[in-house]
Amino acid sequence: MGISYSTAKWLAPTTFILDFAAQQYGIFSTPNMLDIHNANLSFWSPQPYFISAFFFPQQLIQIAWLYRLYKLSPNVPHERKELDQITDYVPYYALGNLCIGTWMLFWNASALKSANVFVVINSCAQLYYVFARLRPMDTSSTSSILTNVVARTFAGIGVLDFLHNGSVAYFKDAPATMTVRVVTGLGFGALSAASDWVLGGCMVYDLVALATGQSGSWRTLLGAYAVGAAGIVGAKNLAR
Repeated sequence: MGISYSTAKWLAPTTFILDFAAQQYGIFSTPNMLDIHNANLSFWSPQPYFISAFFFPQQLIQIAWLYRLYKLSPNVPHERKELDQITDYVPYYALGNLCIGTWMLFWNASALKSANVFVVINSCAQLYYVFARLRPMDTSSTSSILTNVVARTFAGIGVLDFLHNGSVAYFKDAPATMTVRVVTGLGFGALSAASDWVLGGCMVYDLVALATGQSGSWRTLLGAYAVGAAGIVGAKNLAR
């Protein structure tokens, strides 16, 4: 899914602006995105403010990444290598922004099954990129660091979006059955074991967001999963 430098330089910021505009619509419209959330709860519904708390700093990192994309020149040899790392992710980044922006329109219309289609596309695309295409982080390269952080945090919050939207679209007001509890533990355990510290940190954050959005024994179990995920991520990355 390669694209030219010139295309990347307009595609990435354009889709960022479109997604940002859609988010503002979601916040200030009536009903707003929080109203829809509160009217549609399920066993994978997170505490909604954890999502907004995640996206604010993540968007600042995106802006720094976009600045690198705009500033670097393919005509300068050492900058071209840096730019290659950024440009490789741009198609997936743009797809993600378009999916999230479109999701917002369906979400605020309470068309949750339609909204879920765009969540699935985005989450799968971001996870594919992180596990199949993303180069390991080079801590001596600002572009590598920013690309890794943007891509991995997009994938990390994508996991939470996938669970949240799927559960409310198809299992509204449903309790956490034993199957749900086992699948949640196994799924997050596997992702945590396969993650670096950035994506792994997102897995822990997702579980904390889920725990604070639930109640009773399910909340307690999700909190225990969060501690377990933190242990897995920490052990794996300290052992490197």
